[in-house]
Amino acid sequence: MTGADASPGTGTRPDKDAGLPPLVEPVATLTADERALYSRHLLLGAIGDEGQRRLRGASVFVVGAGGLGAPVLLYLAAAGVGRITVVDDDDVDLGNLHRQVIHSVSSVGTPKVDSARERLAGLAPGVRVDTVHARLDALNILELLDGHHLVVDGSDNFATRYLVSDACEIAGIPLIWGTIDRFRAQLAVFWSRPPAPAEPVTLRDLYPSAPPPGSVPSCAEAGVVGALCGTVGSMMAMEAVKLITGAGSPLLGRLVLLDLLESTNRTVTIRPDPAREPVTELPGDTSEVSCEVPDPELAAVPTVTATELDAELAGEASADALTPVLVDVRGAGERAIATIDPSVWVPLDTVAEDAADPTGVLGRAAEQGPLVVYCKAGARSARAVATLTAAGFEGVRSLEGGIEAWTRDVDPSLPGY
Repeated sequence: MTGADASPGTGTRPDKDAGLPPLVEPVATLTADERALYSRHLLLGAIGDEGQRRLRGASVFVVGAGGLGAPVLLYLAAAGVGRITVVDDDDVDLGNLHRQVIHSVSSVGTPKVDSARERLAGLAPGVRVDTVHARLDALNILELLDGHHLVVDGSDNFATRYLVSDACEIAGIPLIWGTIDRFRAQLAVFWSRPPAPAEPVTLRDLYPSAPPPGSVPSCAEAGVVGALCGTVGSMMAMEAVKLITGAGSPLLGRLVLLDLLESTNRTVTIRPDPAREPVTELPGDTSEVSCEVPDPELAAVPTVTATELDAELAGEASADALTPVLVDVRGAGERAIATIDPSVWVPLDTVAEDAADPTGVLGRAAEQGPLVVYCKAGARSARAVATLTAAGFEGVRSLEGGIEAWTRDVDPSLPGY
């Protein structure tokens, strides 16, 4: 995401920062087994018996059972949170397991919410775990949030993050938010209607809108170290404990920036944007809430499907047609996992420079046949096609769905990532 220093909503931390009142009323009592299970919490003055009873009375909504959701779910359940709802529409994949530690090899191919519920049942049988195997959208989110005290967002795409933030702003529910990238992370707490004197701050006060599509690589494209997920997810779970019990000073109005590779962290203040219009309703058209932020220019880029491309490469499309030349614009790490052979490699950030050189890789490749550009899912290749078309290349197309579509529809032997 965009660095916090670039945001007009950041500054130095004010001296008035203080704790917040407990978010949840305590249950009447703990059982003998619960006292034994949570005895280490009972010893802590900031939590104690009353705080543990507040945890038992809490209802937390967790978005995602992936890299961040895995440690969040494990530590919230282990802490004795009374009810946890987890929503995720994805299934467990082998490539998830290095960071999504709530799942196991035996759960590959099953819904993540089911795998998570089974794991939590063995860890904390007294905790109620509700699962929603579906994608959040503008039509279902407010109803799903009803009855929950707070939300922890471990989603992995901008559309969902903004949808969740907007829904929490409308509902007045505190939101614990985190995002990860390679070795770095950001963490904050947002709340549109906090108790006075705390100031209301939301994601849109920090980042008013999502970045352009393709400008920020996903974890599947850029990679992420597994331990970062554990670190940030544990911190998010701790923020939930603080809000529920009233312990300590939650990160409301503050953004933590972590870099585990350099072992650095810093905190900056987030202030409300006085010019921002409050969010009062969600878009009625659920097509507005997708994994990709729409870009009209890229939507007009010529494309070819995986099956159509396969036929062209085999010479089945037209007897006199030139064979397409594939151009891979992904990163080196992605190319090491899987490629469509044969293809030339021109990373996306070098496409414009190479296209301006008549003797470059792209110029020579275009002499052999029409260029078809591919990436992981089609967003970066569309950007490359737009760049090449603007540079004067003719007949360039983007592989619709990228190598994911090729693996699904043409060559299932290629590994996914």
